[in-house]
Amino acid sequence: MGLFDKLFRRNKEQQEQKEALDQGLQKTKEGFFSRIAKAVAGKDKVDEEVLDQVEDALVSADVGVDTTVAIIDRIEKRVARDKYLGTAQLNEILQEEIVGMLTSAPSNEFATFDTPPGKSPYVILVVGVNGVGKTTTIGKLAHNYKKNGKSVLLGAADTFRAAAVDQLTIWSERVGVPIVKKEMGSDPSSVAFDAVQSAMARNSDVVIIDTAGRLHNKAYLMDELGKIRRVIGKKMPDAPHEVLLVLDGSTGQNAIEQAKQFTAATDVTAIAITKLDGTAKGGVVLAIANQFKIPVKYIGVGERMEDLQIFDKAEFVDSLFSLK
Repeated sequence: MGLFDKLFRRNKEQQEQKEALDQGLQKTKEGFFSRIAKAVAGKDKVDEEVLDQVEDALVSADVGVDTTVAIIDRIEKRVARDKYLGTAQLNEILQEEIVGMLTSAPSNEFATFDTPPGKSPYVILVVGVNGVGKTTTIGKLAHNYKKNGKSVLLGAADTFRAAAVDQLTIWSERVGVPIVKKEMGSDPSSVAFDAVQSAMARNSDVVIIDTAGRLHNKAYLMDELGKIRRVIGKKMPDAPHEVLLVLDGSTGQNAIEQAKQFTAATDVTAIAITKLDGTAKGGVVLAIANQFKIPVKYIGVGERMEDLQIFDKAEFVDSLFSLK
C-alpha cells in the first residue's frame, strides 16, 4: 500500500470517527441546546437571567454542580471584562470556556492505541461495577490494539460470576485473540498471574485483565485488587502499567459516585466512559474530566468496535456544540 493510500485511509477513518462522535452525542446536544435556546429567547445580551438558564442547562446534561459553577464563573468574568456580550455569541463563548477548562484537566499519555517503549507486555487491569460495559470495553480495546498491529491476550480474572468468563471468551473469539481463564470460584490473582506469564511466553504486546465487578464492600475491593496487583508484580515488577476504570455515562451522577469509590479504593490511572450514545447526560464526561485528577482516556459512542474512541477534549467539545 502506497503512502497516499495510507493517508487516505487514515483520513477516512478519522472522518468516520468524528461522525460517530457527533451522532453519539446527539441526545445530549438536543436536550442541552433546547434549554440554551429557551434561555436566550427574547434576549439580546447575556445577563444574570440568561446565565441562570445556562446553569440549569449544564446541570441537566449532568455536567455536575462543581464543573457548572466553574464554567459560569468563567463566563461571568468575560461578561464583566467585555461589558457587552450578545446572546448570539453565547454558544461560542461556552465552547471556548469549556475547552479552556478542560485544557487544565489531566491529558492522555498516548494519542493512539499504542504502548510505551520498554513495557512489553503492557498490562492493563480493568475495574468497574457490573453492567457498565466493562467486558464490552475490554473486547473493543483488544480489537483496536490488534487493529493497530499489537498482539493481545485477555485474562478472565472475574471468577465470581460465571457469565463474566463466558462473555469475555465470546469477545476473545470475536476479536481473534487468546484468553487465559479458569473455572468459576478460582483465585482471581492466580488467573491474572497466569495471564501475564502466558503473555510473556507468547511475546504479546498487550494483556488486558478483567476483574470482579461486584464486591462486598470497599475494604474487600481494595484487598482483592491489591492482591492482584501484588501477584502480577511478582512476575513483572512494574505491572500493571494501567488501571482502567470503566464508567457508564448514561448513569450521570452515579458514574461520578462510582469514580469516587474506585479512586478511593485503588490507584486508578485512566478512565473509560461508555454508552454516551444512549443518553442525554453526556455532559458527565466534562464533570469527570474536570473533577478527577485522572485522564479520561476512552469514550464509547456506539455499538461498533470502532466506537470506542480515544478521548480528544477539543473534538468532544466541537461535537457537543455541532448543530448538524
